[in-house]
Amino acid sequence: MAADAGLGVTALQGVLAAENAAVYGYGLAGARLTGSQQATAQQDWNLHRAARVAVSSMITQRGATPAPASAAYRPPFAVNSAASARALAALLEDGLVQAYLGLVAVDDSALRAYGAGEMQAAAIRAASWRGSTVAFPGMPSSDLK
Repeated sequence: MAADAGLGVTALQGVLAAENAAVYGYGLAGARLTGSQQATAQQDWNLHRAARVAVSSMITQRGATPAPASAAYRPPFAVNSAASARALAALLEDGLVQAYLGLVAVDDSALRAYGAGEMQAAAIRAASWRGSTVAFPGMPSSDLK
């Protein structure tokens, strides 16, 4: 039982890290977007802020301390246009799909259900930002060869 709890906390810490990165990244992306895309980015930013609080609470409830967010994050590419902002938002959501996938693998049925739902939501947001879907959301393309 303790090992399962540890795996759950480890997976939750991974989700928290991805949510922290998303909060930071949506701040960068939102600065380059206008109109309805900026409103969507702000909505997603708020959603990730709330998710960060919820995941931190889940970690605390399991007797662990949530890992702190980094002071800053380095984007994987320059975010200097609306197109690069949309690409960053899609990438952030892809990272969340991967992080929530870690919850689906734990023995705790409540965490599995939560992870599955959040994976689906992140995959939908990623597809919206990307303008298309991917065959296996959350799986690096190198693993599909």
